[in-house]
Amino acid sequence: MDEQKPEGPDTGRTPLLTDPPFYLPEFEKSHRYISDEYEVEPKEIAIFLPCAMRKPYSTSPSHQLIRMIISQVFDPSRYHIVVFGTCGIVPDELEEMYPYAHYKYMLGKCNDNKVREDFLRIETERVAAYLEKTRHVYRYRIAYCLGLFRESLVRGSAESGVRIDLILPTRDRINKIIEEEECTFQEGSLSMDEYLGEFCDELVAFRNKLGSTER
Repeated sequence: MDEQKPEGPDTGRTPLLTDPPFYLPEFEKSHRYISDEYEVEPKEIAIFLPCAMRKPYSTSPSHQLIRMIISQVFDPSRYHIVVFGTCGIVPDELEEMYPYAHYKYMLGKCNDNKVREDFLRIETERVAAYLEKTRHVYRYRIAYCLGLFRESLVRGSAESGVRIDLILPTRDRINKIIEEEECTFQEGSLSMDEYLGEFCDELVAFRNKLGSTER
């Protein structure tokens, strides 16, 4: 029988992790490193994006669409992408670090309420820790996320007392998708044109608002 090959740059050397990653000691150890030791470069804006099935995250088709929009609105010198979700919290430049490029798990397919509740509790704590760590690293924080990922970010923000300045999609847009679209997941996908169009428009408005306040 062929051995299962991991995704990512270390293919053939590192085993693919398939259990819920938020339970695994590898992810807790990496979280502790990022939270306690890693020095995050100061940027004006942090943009929080959910993790993706394809690794590294930046190679995901959905991430490529989202990142293209971000790069069209903001100069790269202004923002820092931070990936979060079942993986914990991952600064973009660490996306190929073990274990972040070596797991495969989709929370959306999990129907076990205990596992989903555990994820929300664990990820809320990790989000809060990262927001506290970077309280003075960023001036503004933007997030693009749905479902339990979004809920963990909102709760982590409340727990840390660090504000998320813009959370997208808007609740009105999410409700419209729920009412009008038939999707695999109730709230649809972040790569849907309806969400991406709003994301672009809201980023432009946010950028323009920053410009007016800086003069």
